[in-house]
Amino acid sequence: MARTEPLVLLHGLGMSPRVWDGVQLLLQPHHEVLALATMGHRGGSVPTRRPVTIADLVADMERSLDEHGLQRPHIAGNSLGGWIAIELARRGRARSVSALSPAGFWSPGTDEQMIGVRKIRRAVRTARLGKPLPFTMRSRRVRRFALRDVAVHGDRLTPTQAVGATVDLLACTIVEDVLTTDETIAPLDPLPCPITLAWSGEDAVVPVDLNGAVARRTLPRARFDVLPGVGHVPMIDDPGLVVRTILDTAER
Repeated sequence: MARTEPLVLLHGLGMSPRVWDGVQLLLQPHHEVLALATMGHRGGSVPTRRPVTIADLVADMERSLDEHGLQRPHIAGNSLGGWIAIELARRGRARSVSALSPAGFWSPGTDEQMIGVRKIRRAVRTARLGKPLPFTMRSRRVRRFALRDVAVHGDRLTPTQAVGATVDLLACTIVEDVLTTDETIAPLDPLPCPITLAWSGEDAVVPVDLNGAVARRTLPRARFDVLPGVGHVPMIDDPGLVVRTILDTAER
């Protein structure tokens, strides 16, 4: 595969492009890699109306692709980023999509949505109360506990990385907009490009047995893989596995 093929990385709700740092380094020998920030997040554009909808986020990301001269890059996204990646594919803007535990596969107001909503709200409350962060995050046990909803091994982040993740969460201005949306991912058949739904086997935010089942019904022609031993943000637990998943999809 030519390294000139661009690959765009999209982060999840309350995160920032730096969540991809370890994965990005491993992908660079294979692609021209660009991690983009989502509207309302650290480094992203400022919303001009509220509440922000998923459609707004997709339109803003499409503008970002245009600004970078990217017509149909490979796209990998986690959680909210996976949802945005699928919608960009629907618009004909993706060469391939690797959606890692994507959000949006639920019926609004049911456990399919609310399990994750409750955990993310708890994470925000904990982050607001968790000062002084640099001191508390020195403990591996604290890091693992603080990140338990998104990673099996949250202690694999350094103290600096864990603090950065908390800062990113608190900097996000659209958490409640996204958590209260009644939007969902509509059926997509046939697929506009190769799509892999790579679900974290230990996902506590959008569980594979619940949301993964909805995803398989909604995108029946997508490849469906379960990634063993990783939580909702698999880049924390196993960057190498994430890289292999993305490269395999892009090569197809």
